[in-house]
Amino acid sequence: MNHTMHIENLTKALADQTRLRLLLLLTDHREICVCEFTQALELSQPKISRHLAILRETGLLKDKKRGLWVYYHLHPELPQWVIAVLNSLQMGSQQETLYQKDKTRLQNAEQQNSQCVRD
Repeated sequence: MNHTMHIENLTKALADQTRLRLLLLLTDHREICVCEFTQALELSQPKISRHLAILRETGLLKDKKRGLWVYYHLHPELPQWVIAVLNSLQMGSQQETLYQKDKTRLQNAEQQNSQCVRD
C-alpha cells in the first residue's frame, strides 16, 4: 500500500507549534503515550489529544490503544521525503531551547515510568 502525503497537509500540520513539538518528539522516539506528551509539553491532555487527532487524520501518525492509554508513532508508510523533512526539522531544533526542554521532560517522564504503564 502506498501512503500518500500532500505537501499542503504536511505544511498545515507543521504550522502549529504544538503539532510541531509533538512531531519532533516522535521523530526521535519509536512511540510515545499521551500521558508522556502531557508531561513533556506541559499541556493539558485534551489539548494534546486534539492535536494528535489532527496529525492522525493528516496521515502523519498512527495510534494504538493499550489499556487506558493511547500510544502514538509516526505512520510506518510515510514517504521518504516526509521522513527527510522531519529529520531535518529535528536536527534544526537541537539549538532551540523550547524543543530541548520538551526532550528533557520526556526523558524524565520515561525514567519515572510516568503515569502510564508500558507493556
